[in-house]
Amino acid sequence: MPLVHVIKKDHVPSTGEYCPYVHIFFRMYDGSHIAFFDLGDGTRAEPSGNTPAWVNHIALRVDNRQRLEEMKARLLDHGVEVLGVVDHDGYIESIYFFDPNGFRLELTIEVAPSEVIQAFATHAHQQLAEWTAEANERKKSAKETA
Repeated sequence: MPLVHVIKKDHVPSTGEYCPYVHIFFRMYDGSHIAFFDLGDGTRAEPSGNTPAWVNHIALRVDNRQRLEEMKARLLDHGVEVLGVVDHDGYIESIYFFDPNGFRLELTIEVAPSEVIQAFATHAHQQLAEWTAEANERKKSAKETA
């Protein structure tokens, strides 16, 4: 992802707070951006200590298997450890790696046929609601036995 813009400010526009920073924009293949802040204090942004490192991440789509393999090779050539290709139940295939700040990133391709993808989407809200109810029940049971 090419670096395409840097904004340097001393005050946060949304709060007015004094905090010198740069806002760094990288353009993604589809024209979207992923952006980061550097506060210039040499302090690395740390992921949450109470959450496994694999949980919170951003997944970015690439066009096809060849591009996924090219990106994996590029990362490996730059000394970045890469996990995968991982199959996610025939829906997508992914590679995973950590950026220099320790945040997990995923590059992915859809491998399921469009009708399967549509069926997944049709049932996604119901599945999430069922998961949430089950999780709430587990929390309730845990409190009752504590």
